[in-house]
Amino acid sequence: MSDVADKIAYFQAITGVEDTDLCTEILAAHGWDLELAISTFTSSNSSENHHSATDYTSEPTTSTNLQPAETGLVAGGTAEQPPGLAWKIITLPFSIISGSLGLISGALGFGVWAAGGVLSYSLRMIGLNSGRNGESTSPLVSVSASASEAMNFVNIFERDFGSIRPNFIAEGFMDALQRSRHEFKLLFVYLHSPEHPDTPMFCERTLCNEALVAFINENFVSWGGSIRASEGFKMSNSLKASRFPFCAVVMAATNQRIALLQQVEGPKSPEELLTALQRVLEESAPVLFSARLEAEERRTNIRLREEQDAAYRAALEADQARERQRKEEQERQEREAAEAERKRKEEEEARERAAREATEREAALAKMREEKLLSLGPEPDKGPDVTQVLVRFPTGERKERRFHCTTTIQSLYDYVDSLGCLEVERYSLVSNFPRTVYGSEKLALSLKDAGLHPQASLFVELNS
Repeated sequence: MSDVADKIAYFQAITGVEDTDLCTEILAAHGWDLELAISTFTSSNSSENHHSATDYTSEPTTSTNLQPAETGLVAGGTAEQPPGLAWKIITLPFSIISGSLGLISGALGFGVWAAGGVLSYSLRMIGLNSGRNGESTSPLVSVSASASEAMNFVNIFERDFGSIRPNFIAEGFMDALQRSRHEFKLLFVYLHSPEHPDTPMFCERTLCNEALVAFINENFVSWGGSIRASEGFKMSNSLKASRFPFCAVVMAATNQRIALLQQVEGPKSPEELLTALQRVLEESAPVLFSARLEAEERRTNIRLREEQDAAYRAALEADQARERQRKEEQERQEREAAEAERKRKEEEEARERAAREATEREAALAKMREEKLLSLGPEPDKGPDVTQVLVRFPTGERKERRFHCTTTIQSLYDYVDSLGCLEVERYSLVSNFPRTVYGSEKLALSLKDAGLHPQASLFVELNS
């Protein structure tokens, strides 16, 4: 809490000091460090004598933050008027139990600082300095310790009395109170006294009665604590529990206070306790209904603001997105135009290069065919040493020529190349009956040695 007014209000709620000027001086003396001021204020009484602590346990003072709210639903008589400032200052050393839920209340002796924003901080301040007989106990009960006590109570209660029971929250009292406030329900409190002779019968026949359990679980948030434990013992002092078994109904009220609506002391039948709970539930229904409506209205307003903010953000983001898209589209078009120009130039260069290469390649082929044709020499006339060669191409075209029988197979390949009938460079000359492939290993053989004299019929076989 950074706000000065909130710090003063919180300090008043924890310490019970109502004088605003005095609270301001104490906080200012501690550099407005709220935790340090409260710690110093509460721990300053740890060395008080045994008589003062005993008086505190037996009769709570009225300087406390545990004041029941004046809602008209509080059970019991009217609250006593709190003492004046002078009496507060005189009795200050005797009016504080170090680190407790706060100081113990006057008339009804109950009330807790319940602001949601400072819940965790409040729980860290829960503790106890004096027992029933003035004996010192653990100084502070941390959040985890409160929850541990609550879970231990639930486990022991279920072990002793079975699973048909109120759904006691396994959390500290303040957490249970916050839960009831958020669920718009009353908080049912049960203080367990294990040594009391009426406790077993009350738990078995009343508190674990199926009809009562169903009613409590449906309409209340339940919290229970053993008076053997620190928080349960402090709550029994705060509520002035004089008889056991002890049950109470409380609710979070306005001005960061808590209202004690009903307390039931002593052994009661299921019907009696059910009647009391039904009555307090009926009396509190308008308050709970109003709180629910206010919360729904707040949620509606918050949702409305969030929707308006979201709509504004969406519109702003849409405008920004459109501007980004416009710029991106412009940049994309510029990039595409540049890329298209670059590709056009590359394609034009590639076409020119391909045409040039094709011309060069055609010229080289023509020169190669001319050279090979010249290398064959003139075609010889028919004679006993002349071989007649017929060449068939894959297209069905036929070519025929005479060669000297001493001409090599290579000359036949040169002859085929010089004709320019093939678009490929890799092929083989093959004869049938029997099939013979005249490959590279036979290029040096003469036609006569290759068995192609006096005449031969060959076909061109393309190589893959």
